[in-house]
Amino acid sequence: MTLKSVETLLDVLHFADSHTAVIVPELGISITYDSLRQQVLAMANALTAAGIRRGDAVAIALPNGLPAIVSFLAASIAGTAAPLNPAYPYEEFHFFLGDTDARVLLCPAVGSEFVRTAAKDREIPVFAVEMTEQGNVHLADAPSGGSAPTPRADDIALILHTSGSTGRPKRVPLRHFNLAVSSANIANTYALSPEDVSLCIMPLFHIHGLIGSTMATLLSGGTLVVPTKFNALSFWRTVREHRVTWYSGVPTMHQLLLARSHQKPPEADSLRFIRSCSAPLSSELIHKIEELFGVPFVEA
Repeated sequence: MTLKSVETLLDVLHFADSHTAVIVPELGISITYDSLRQQVLAMANALTAAGIRRGDAVAIALPNGLPAIVSFLAASIAGTAAPLNPAYPYEEFHFFLGDTDARVLLCPAVGSEFVRTAAKDREIPVFAVEMTEQGNVHLADAPSGGSAPTPRADDIALILHTSGSTGRPKRVPLRHFNLAVSSANIANTYALSPEDVSLCIMPLFHIHGLIGSTMATLLSGGTLVVPTKFNALSFWRTVREHRVTWYSGVPTMHQLLLARSHQKPPEADSLRFIRSCSAPLSSELIHKIEELFGVPFVEA
């Protein structure tokens, strides 16, 4: 797909076939592009039936996995996605729910006491996101009858916050076109294709995981493997089982994997390259990683 034809996150889901889009390794779940698109549009319609309109913030507090991906895309289509770190304490949730002016909250059906309490105190409706054993994601007790409008290039798709290192975190609104073109630039830069398999080890409440790993992979028609969290102990087993061709992480992750490998893991044979982002890595460590794993290491 050319850059000119990619204007919204809905355009990113232009593949409509039986190719595997997302794999959840711990649960043995895999879904096709057809299924992913249908699930995203169904949830977007449910959010519209619940009263979400263009520009309304949909707060999302979900761990990494298929529910987080479907919810992010659906929220960006029906309104504006506002993903939050599910490990925040009550005070952080209370602040971010208010700062984004969230209209609804999406969270797991079980647990999530802090964010549920914060939403209750803010008088924000809560919908549980559930997933069947077959990998069908949906909103529990969601109203029906909605029809989400097609998003426009200049609609706000995503709200993130700055780190707050010099004061209170500040909202950063990102338009559909910004995110779609960023995804396309990454896919084109690394020549991603439907044959590629990406391992998403970055959190899906951060731009690195959302765009650098997830959206760039889906735009290219590749397969995304998304564990619930990064685990250095099971990392290479996951790479081997799913023939991962690339992954993107932060320096801490790369250093952990380097520290656990004294020779090239045989599982690394499927890798095409390794990507790093969000913080710099010394040239010495980059050379060590390239020599040990035998593939190019690229910094974004």
